[in-house]
Amino acid sequence: MFVTFEGLDGSGKTTQTKLLADALESDGREVVLTREPGGTPLGEQIRELLLEGGEISPWAEAALFAAARAELVERVIAPAVERGADVICDRYLDSSLAYQGIARGLGVDRVLELNLAAIRGQLPDRTFLLLIDAKESQKRVGDETDRIEGEDGEFREKVDEAYRLLAQMFPQRIESVDGTRPPEDISRLIYGQLRQLR
Repeated sequence: MFVTFEGLDGSGKTTQTKLLADALESDGREVVLTREPGGTPLGEQIRELLLEGGEISPWAEAALFAAARAELVERVIAPAVERGADVICDRYLDSSLAYQGIARGLGVDRVLELNLAAIRGQLPDRTFLLLIDAKESQKRVGDETDRIEGEDGEFREKVDEAYRLLAQMFPQRIESVDGTRPPEDISRLIYGQLRQLR
């Protein structure tokens, strides 16, 4: 399986990727856990540029995310899927659709086209969208922010709306989950749903 987690900063994506990896490994499965941007040496360099660098134009930002994603698919995701491992990724394609495609106004179709070429059609089997509102996101993240986390509350609200719209656009793949529930409850729900897919 190839599973991705999406949501606003502070929604619990990283916690849920680790909990799911632990659950699958306890079943005796090989699990590859990765993140975006990052997961490869080039991807980590791009991550630093994107999150810690100065101002970046929206299309340059979208192209950098796509470049990091292309490398991650080539070096990590595709080989793992081909050998039958489970891949769990903290953020993936839908982050670009939400942040750059909708919130930054580049257009879902245009950003999707850019990324489909980069990932060579390697789409997740299931995406879990952890929903919290923009105020809760700000509260959880606090003052320790990177370039994108540091955007104003209005931008966070746009991203939240964007994610909810994507869940409506791709209901067969994106599963919305209440991110305010206790992490263990969310983990059990997700694990239960994935067992039905296998």
